[in-house]
Amino acid sequence: MGWPNNFLKKRSEDYTVSKKKKSRLIQDITSQNISSGLISSTLIMTGPAVIILEAAASGGFTASQTVNWMFSVYFFGGLFGIVMPLLYKIPITGGHSITAVAFLATATSQFSYSQLIGGYILSGMLIYFAGVSNLFTKIIQWVPKEVIASMLAGLVAGYVVQIVSSVKELPLAGGAALLVFLIGTKYSKRFPPVILAVLAAFLVLLGTQDLDSGLGEMMFSFPSLQKPEFTWEGFVALAFPLSLLILSNDAAPGLSALESSHFAPPVRKIVSASGIFSVTAGFFGGQSANIAGMMTAICASPDSGPIQKRYVASVVSGIATLLFGLFAWMIIPFILSLPEAFVSLIAGLALIGALQSSLHTGFSSSQYRLSALITFIIALSNMSFFHISAPFWALVFGAVIAHTIEK
Repeated sequence: MGWPNNFLKKRSEDYTVSKKKKSRLIQDITSQNISSGLISSTLIMTGPAVIILEAAASGGFTASQTVNWMFSVYFFGGLFGIVMPLLYKIPITGGHSITAVAFLATATSQFSYSQLIGGYILSGMLIYFAGVSNLFTKIIQWVPKEVIASMLAGLVAGYVVQIVSSVKELPLAGGAALLVFLIGTKYSKRFPPVILAVLAAFLVLLGTQDLDSGLGEMMFSFPSLQKPEFTWEGFVALAFPLSLLILSNDAAPGLSALESSHFAPPVRKIVSASGIFSVTAGFFGGQSANIAGMMTAICASPDSGPIQKRYVASVVSGIATLLFGLFAWMIIPFILSLPEAFVSLIAGLALIGALQSSLHTGFSSSQYRLSALITFIIALSNMSFFHISAPFWALVFGAVIAHTIEK
């Protein structure tokens, strides 16, 4: 009789604990953390989604492959942003790497689809290994942050430059977006200026152009596992730069944001979980699902309310991001109906912050200015040598010059 009684007692205790957790979550919901969570998710559902479509078009992806990509990064990124904050009660916000998407926009055309999938999976494994082995700090230390930042600046500069031609082609929508962006930068303390600019451009575009492209909706299809191909070239030129970008531009800023907001994040567990979720996303066609730097900064900020309740902002952000991934098959036709110049405008606006911070990080130090400059130039050139793309060579030459000439 003891065994069933003990079993029933344990089940009763588990139910009580689960009920308390749900009760606490409901009690911790405030208008502040809901607002921050929605702002955080909007940040990743605007420009980054457009850049994914541009990268998919560059790689010649089919409609099914594009839907798989969108589903995997948003669904698993959102799931990460639900599980982790509920588990640790701190605002660990999930998403996918925007900088990695910018990198892939130049790389998708240089690999077959199966090689890309293999590179994504290997990148996730590298991130996981960096977490469990505590190599995260050592990797970042070996390649100076100035070199990594300069590589990113070279990658995204081309997108930001396209803002000029986009405004010329769409003067009303583009002019409204730039005006609102500048005003928002000066006066808005609550809403990111990029979101305000995108909303303004959308409103003007809806009022001046017909967006009915006749594409209709894509046929719904269940996301499916993709077949990977693991190659040495994919590891060197794709997985390694990709993992460095995610670790340096997402994990590091996200963890720093948590620490600066007086949280004590479990670093190894967060990085390891980012690797596990990224590997899972890779099998479904996405480059990553990880802690998101800028989104974590939004959810961890004082604007999200009392410090013990800010984790709810990450949960809200995760739910919205996950839903965006589930309905990607309905959203993609609408985005594809937008004028090409408008898509370029949104992508450029979304990457202004990344370019600004990357240039500042890359060239603020007097120690690595030469290596940062050479890294920036190589990444900007978009050259390919031995079938290996520019970002890898930018990292190699930048790191070698930093360690030999400037150190």
